This record gives sequence, structure tokens and C-alpha cells, in this order.
Amino acid sequence: MIAAEGLPRPALRRQLRQARRQLSLTQQRQAAKRLYQQLAQHPLFRRSRHIALYLPNDGEIDPRPLLREAQRRGKATYLPVLDAWPRTRMVFQRIKPNERLKPNRFGIAEPVFSRAQQRRIWTLDLVMMPLVGFDEHGGRLGMGGGFYDRSLAYRSRRKKGHKPTLLGLAHECQKVDVIPVASWDVSLQATVTDRGWYAKE
Repeated sequence: MIAAEGLPRPALRRQLRQARRQLSLTQQRQAAKRLYQQLAQHPLFRRSRHIALYLPNDGEIDPRPLLREAQRRGKATYLPVLDAWPRTRMVFQRIKPNERLKPNRFGIAEPVFSRAQQRRIWTLDLVMMPLVGFDEHGGRLGMGGGFYDRSLAYRSRRKKGHKPTLLGLAHECQKVDVIPVASWDVSLQATVTDRGWYAKE
């Protein structure tokens, strides 16, 4: 576990991104398999009907086995898609098996933009989020673009309703003692790694 105290967020982000990039292809495949084992039979995954995931990039842990399993069970699955305008907005769009994807402006594959296939984030049951670093208190350090935080900003205004459940997905090497939290950061209910669950108390 990395000690984050005193490290500025950009320096911590660089250190953690390097750690996950150094994982070999075999280690990545094993981690994806263990992540699947942690989640596929979990009640939260089993009871969720509308699930958002992501496609891995920059060494992120791979949730594609979970995506395929969700589709096999007939669940509606969604991927984040960057809006053309405003460029800071991210939406969630339904993805079906074997659907054509294209790279976005960051080079990350996403479905071809279609308003008709999009769903409001607060109507999803479960959102599995990528991250750069996490702690045991629900802290999440993202890539720095703020796309997830902006999409979930409504949660600070709503006192009722708990949808969707927010799960961070990560390699164990991305765990730190305490994430330095900014005022706009949205906390996670739990983070799941290839080694276990870290639920927010």
C-alpha cells in the first residue's frame, strides 16, 4: 500500500498509473479473472438490472468478463460516452454484444453516439468505475478529467435515493492509505480489487 500523505494529487496519480502499467499481460488477465470471481455471484451484481461498466485503458483492471456475463444474463449494460458538446460531459449509453465501437478523443473505445440508447445515471442500478487510486474510506482518485464527478454531482443535492450503487474497480497495487479528497469528489460505496472488497464504513 502506498503512503499518500504529503503527496500532491498529480504526483500520486503518476505513481499509481505507473504501478498498474507495470503489470504484465499475464498479471492483467489473472486480475480480470479474480475480479470476475469477486463480483459475478455477488448479490449486488445479481440483482442489478441496469449496469454501467467501462473498457480498460492505461493499465486499468479489465471488467469485460463481467460485461459479457451481465449480457449473458440478459441485463442492460452501459458504457460511458463523451458528449460532443459540452466536451466536459459524459453520458451512459447502452451497449449490446458485438456492437461496433470507435475511439473517442482520448483513444478509448466507446459506442457510436446515440441519444436514443442513453440512460440517465440516476436510473442505473450499479456503476462500476475505473480509478487511479483508492482508500478504504470510499476515496477515489480518478484520471483528473472529472467526468465521473460531474456526472454524479447531483448526489450532493439529493438527500433521498441511493441509486446507483458506486463501485470502484482496481488492482490491489492502487490502494493507498488515504486519498487526498477535493470538495467535488464523489465517494464510492466500495472498491473491489482482484484481492477483495473494501467497503465504506
